[in-house]
Amino acid sequence: MSRAEVAERNHATHARRRTSLGLRAVGVLGELLITAGVIVALFVVWQVFWTDVTGARAATSHIESFEEILPESPEQPGTPQTGEPPAEPVPAAGETFATMFVPAWGPDWQFPIAEGVGREDVLDAGYVGHYPETQLPGAVGNFALAGHRQSHAKPFFGVDSLEVGDSVIVQTAQAWYVYKVTESYVVYPTQTEVIAPDPGDPGAVATERTITLTTCHPLWSTRERWIIHGVLDHWIDREDGRPAEMIEAGAS
Repeated sequence: MSRAEVAERNHATHARRRTSLGLRAVGVLGELLITAGVIVALFVVWQVFWTDVTGARAATSHIESFEEILPESPEQPGTPQTGEPPAEPVPAAGETFATMFVPAWGPDWQFPIAEGVGREDVLDAGYVGHYPETQLPGAVGNFALAGHRQSHAKPFFGVDSLEVGDSVIVQTAQAWYVYKVTESYVVYPTQTEVIAPDPGDPGAVATERTITLTTCHPLWSTRERWIIHGVLDHWIDREDGRPAEMIEAGAS
């Protein structure tokens, strides 16, 4: 065999080896990409489904514990009152001090409200959170709340479906507070005036008893905030009964 033939054979062998190594590298990269895709998919499943399961379980547990200490409230329509509501005691950080109902979101929708808006101890733990610097239920000023719109039981998932006039009902150990939705809009996270005592005029002294719901927007993003405002329509003494809106919706 001539030197030229030997050289050509060696070149072909080296080329085959390089091709083989390249194919192996591509194969390894492909396997790594598939593995990464599986991990991402599993994370999405956990984020979407499992945190909803655990969040809903936690919310139910918080509600059951809170209801054990609540005075009885007859399952009958109570008399709406528009006078001075009872003064609610200031809750401790992380304390469950109320529950809320939104009949438009179905008869089974109910979530506990805890003091604070920390992610791990409140919002990710099955609660709707109360901004500590804002007012308490029924008080003059802004009773402002935060909740997840996606994952962790997603209490405010249906925020975009609320309409003007819909009821948002808050239950405490003293009374039921029935707020009516007045407006809905989207802001940037820096626009914190939405939880001011008077969101329409942040520098003014509040004269109305209002509620604000805040949540992330759009879904799977924290780029903006969806805001719901409402005003107290009436309140009902627990001993007298319950809001007619709840009874009509079949909520318990």
